Amino acid sequence: MHYPFWYVPGLTSPMLIALIAVFHVLVSSYAVGGGLFLAMEVRYAHRTGNKEYLAYLKQHTWFFVLLTVAYGAITGVGIWWTIGLASPLPTEFLIHTFVFGWAMEYVFFVLEIVAAFIFYYAWDRLKPRVHEQIGWIYGISAWISLVIITAVTSFMLNPGNWQNNFWLAVLNPQTIPQILARTGASLLLATLYVFLHSSFRANNASVRTLIAQRSSRPAMLGAALILLGGLGWLLTVPESARAALTGAAALNIMAVTIFLLTVVVLFMFYYGPYKNPSWVSSGFAILLFVLGVIVTAEGEFVREAVRKPFVIYNEVYSHNVLKNEVPTLQQTGFLNGGVWTRHYITQRFPEIKTAEGKIDNARLATLPQDSQVEVGHTIFQYHCGSCHASSGYSGMKEILRGWDAPMLEKLVLNLDRYHYFMPPWSGTPEEAKMLTRYLETLTSPHPMETAGGRSSGVQSAASAR
Repeated sequence: MHYPFWYVPGLTSPMLIALIAVFHVLVSSYAVGGGLFLAMEVRYAHRTGNKEYLAYLKQHTWFFVLLTVAYGAITGVGIWWTIGLASPLPTEFLIHTFVFGWAMEYVFFVLEIVAAFIFYYAWDRLKPRVHEQIGWIYGISAWISLVIITAVTSFMLNPGNWQNNFWLAVLNPQTIPQILARTGASLLLATLYVFLHSSFRANNASVRTLIAQRSSRPAMLGAALILLGGLGWLLTVPESARAALTGAAALNIMAVTIFLLTVVVLFMFYYGPYKNPSWVSSGFAILLFVLGVIVTAEGEFVREAVRKPFVIYNEVYSHNVLKNEVPTLQQTGFLNGGVWTRHYITQRFPEIKTAEGKIDNARLATLPQDSQVEVGHTIFQYHCGSCHASSGYSGMKEILRGWDAPMLEKLVLNLDRYHYFMPPWSGTPEEAKMLTRYLETLTSPHPMETAGGRSSGVQSAASAR
């Protein structure tokens, strides 16, 4: 509540985070799995003296560095930029809780970058053994970065009994399942990138066959880890997250799709590249890559969606309010709880300002109708705008079709009762009326009324009586 609201029309700011995050995960997973793949395969090529394979690996490393270091770094910064604007309070909470973890991650990130550039640009100038060691330094550093970041993201879903202790926060109930799943996704996606790249860039058929044979095993291991980690994730999610998963049809479908497609990919690798490496054509590689992208994107969406009504479970609600602040805001006012909201409203409507510079909730009802709507709009932005747009993604114009004022006010006062995805109402009854005034401007007639179906049915019933 102590930060300004970031307005993203039609989409909402969390959805913008989701879009950037999915693209980043698709590349950052490749950065981890691809680093381990290159370290392992360069060692194999050096040991066997396979110069053609080594030449291809150098070519692939250029693609790898360009994609993971350039694009991956840009989207990584983009995530920090968007979460800082869209969810400032949860971001502050995570920074304070994991400051030591972020410091460690930064060290390993710098080590990754340095090792990646040395690995590629000193390719022909390093002794084979040193070259292999640089590759492993990159691969292991990237995986440790994954572990640290996964500990943070898993904490957001289930902090467990962390008692403000850094190590207990890191070792939360979700950490190991999510590390397994993300490590598996990294191995699987790395293979899919390699298949896709080699199907177009590896001109030597023997090299393509070798890639198919050697990379199919880590890919199948990755698919198995995804299934194992996913099962552990499901067993350790909080009850509210499990209710969110089973209560939303879209999340049900996505969860089943993730499981089925992972199994399908596992069998495709076994009967394709592993048993019949000559099958790896451009079309086959594209199909596998698309399936891998779908599994990864849906997995990220489900993981984020089931956190509602929290951003950080049992600590910070989705509307950027600490859980323990809600009772106070219900007494003193939601608008009074934020520096920006209190200043804006008292500047716009000084007649409701107290001698202490706060908002007198009892005076809100004395404002003209248009002013009440404006106050309600401000409340909507801060209380509801993290998940709902006025119109668009999860838009209120679409959701509230056919609702009247009494229904709207009951909804506002009992948000978490109407749907457990939503946080509790965090303001006074007077503020609830202001929000209702604004929501009334977004409603439209019931579709059956506009089509004549509902009204004609009412008239027929009246005539029968």
